[in-house]
Amino acid sequence: MQFISTRGQVPAVSFSTAVAQGLAPDGGLYLPESLPDLKPYLAEWSKLGYAELCEAFFAVFATDIDPDELTRIVARSYTKFVHDDIAPIIKLDADHYVLELFHGPTLAFKDFALQFLGNLYESQIARTKGRISVLGATSGDTGAAAIHGLLGKEDVTTFILYPDGRISPLQERQMTCTGSDNVFPLAIQGSFDDAQTAMKTVFEDREFAEAVGLSAVNSINLARILAQCVYYLWAYFRLPEGVRSEVTFVVPTGNFGNVLAGWLVQRMGVPIKGFRVATNQNDILHRLFQTGCYELEAVAPSVAPSMDIQVASNFERFIYYAEGRDPAKVREIIQTFKATGKYSFDNFDSEAFSSSRTDDAQIAEIIKDVYETYGYIVDPHTACGFNKGMGGKEIILATAHPAKFPDTIRAAIEQDSTHPSLEALKSRPIIKHSVEPTPEAIKAFIRNRI
Repeated sequence: MQFISTRGQVPAVSFSTAVAQGLAPDGGLYLPESLPDLKPYLAEWSKLGYAELCEAFFAVFATDIDPDELTRIVARSYTKFVHDDIAPIIKLDADHYVLELFHGPTLAFKDFALQFLGNLYESQIARTKGRISVLGATSGDTGAAAIHGLLGKEDVTTFILYPDGRISPLQERQMTCTGSDNVFPLAIQGSFDDAQTAMKTVFEDREFAEAVGLSAVNSINLARILAQCVYYLWAYFRLPEGVRSEVTFVVPTGNFGNVLAGWLVQRMGVPIKGFRVATNQNDILHRLFQTGCYELEAVAPSVAPSMDIQVASNFERFIYYAEGRDPAKVREIIQTFKATGKYSFDNFDSEAFSSSRTDDAQIAEIIKDVYETYGYIVDPHTACGFNKGMGGKEIILATAHPAKFPDTIRAAIEQDSTHPSLEALKSRPIIKHSVEPTPEAIKAFIRNRI
């Protein structure tokens, strides 16, 4: 299988090349040249355990990786999840289920993709005998998951940009208290969007990227999205057969990657009813699905910091399909949005999506209501998924463990939520580096550390 850029100005590449580059040389995002039909596989795949399902799914896409090596990569990727089901489903009542995605080593859904990607990079380094420099930007959970997916990997240096003071203290400690000398948390003044914009510009300097062996861990990397597709399949198979086609997946998201993965699974033939995009008060995606207008506003820091995003980088992949797989149209839309901060779509097709917006006050109310109704504690991002939906059956993706946000939980329900791995971080020193959120400053820092 070959992979193409959403902007259509570079040749198709193999899976391994798409993963190694992260961002395509023309600034676009990689997608399969054509999406496969998964319907013939579903009966067989429904019987598999999580790791076996992941391996079977990636065998369809990673056709340039030796099957035995793919088996080894996947087998190593899900050994650090503490729940036997990896991604258990909790039934709250007849209409509401929760897909718990926080049982990995950093207690967030990003572990599903970044444990896999870390092992994929390790395999790549062993084949090529080269070094890589991993660069990412995080609004909270990606950085910790990326760092922990790469800890202990030889010939890897990791650089993670994050907005100083705009993530939770425990999210910061997960990145800055590793004690590793090849991990560099880079604190910037500004928002996640500032960090992400600078990061993408660094990747667009292909001479620099090739010189330092630059690779991406953000969800611009196709392997991230494909790894997240797997838990939608897993959840679909483990829902009661009689309700599978009736359930809407409710996805707390800021960067659109988490919900895009499910939507791609639907496009590949899995009969999922639809998706609700659950945003916090930074609601560019909610406004898009309500009006057809994609328009920047200032980022408002919230109690759900991982969703404090305005520029949803994965939205470009959706645009590619929504605009009839027309790379020239994608380039036009992206150029207009960059120049004006706004793009209005004609006849915007959002049939598969509904959306909701939840502000900080509502998040506190929802955490309290869910606890009082079900005896179940949700983190502030997952709480956005419990906002008033469209009715019917829903499965809400629980994206992080509540213990990562103890102050918000305590204020809402007067209960402490803790986790041993987080408590252990509190006595460790924080080591971080301040850097200007400019491509020049970031490139200079990387050059001086590799």
